[in-house]
Amino acid sequence: MEEGFALWANPSSPHAEGRKARNALEDARARIKTALGWEGELIFTSGASEAAALALGAGQIERRIVTSVEHDAIHSGAGARIDAVLALKDGRSFNRGDTYDALGVIGTSTDDMRPPSMLCMQHVNSETGAILPVSGIRGVMSNFSEALMLCDCSQSAGKIALPSGSVFPDTDDGMRTPDMIIVSAHKLGGPIGIGALLVKDFNLLKPTGGHERGYRRGTENMPAALGFAAALEAGDWQTSSRERESFFAGFGDARMPFDEQVDYIAALTHPTMSAQAQLIRLDAAGFAVSAGSACSSGTLKQSRVLKAFGVDDATASRTIRVSLGWNTTAEELDRFADAWSSLT
Repeated sequence: MEEGFALWANPSSPHAEGRKARNALEDARARIKTALGWEGELIFTSGASEAAALALGAGQIERRIVTSVEHDAIHSGAGARIDAVLALKDGRSFNRGDTYDALGVIGTSTDDMRPPSMLCMQHVNSETGAILPVSGIRGVMSNFSEALMLCDCSQSAGKIALPSGSVFPDTDDGMRTPDMIIVSAHKLGGPIGIGALLVKDFNLLKPTGGHERGYRRGTENMPAALGFAAALEAGDWQTSSRERESFFAGFGDARMPFDEQVDYIAALTHPTMSAQAQLIRLDAAGFAVSAGSACSSGTLKQSRVLKAFGVDDATASRTIRVSLGWNTTAEELDRFADAWSSLT
């Protein structure tokens, strides 16, 4: 980022300083795509929320389908234009019939075919750490060539492999790759205020004019793009996967269980103490945790996502989200475990 600030100019300007900035921006774009294993296009945004709004607002679609456990940014990005919500009550299974119905034919003639749709599904849930059934949805999507798939990888990019494969248009398993992927820099140790929408082909979006090949207005944040690339390339955790798995295993039944989940996010339920009380006590002890998603954790409202996962209100009211960063140390894990177990 310091390098970017040192040669700062508008990357879209035609003068020499602008061309230097453009070269740095394009270098960052190529490095990020390489680090993520993405062979399509990349549009820089101010973060995951803008990437979601761009995909849902400018996609060459007429219908928008989201799962019940998506982040608030997805629901707000789609707004009143959500046409169907797919339930994922246990975080792993989905009703194939409901999915076919949401995507496909509603009658018996070609006149009854539904218009082009976009189905949006997270890769990793931000409140529970559950890995969602993206592979299963990709299998269903293979039957609908006109439908687009948007995958929110804000919580997985730079940590686990993207559900995209490295061969276009299909992965080696023969299933569709997501047509668009949302990524966010600060979730993987990069700067706040930059993210990207990965797109297989620009033709999947309606151009709106401005920068980023005409798909986004606003001067590109070139220094942050360089920081984004550097963070992806650094990518070293302070703790090992074994240490993270052992840490969460130590909470036993307090950790909300899922068939598949990552080792850096978990939902922990206290037997008696409210989530708000836990946050206050843990904050005083020097730990930053949340209840619900970070975008809504300042409110006292019940988590919509936990409710969609089938968690009852009483349990949800005692559940906090614990997420580990790239710079979390083993000593911090031990101190947190002691602090949480002492809550009464």
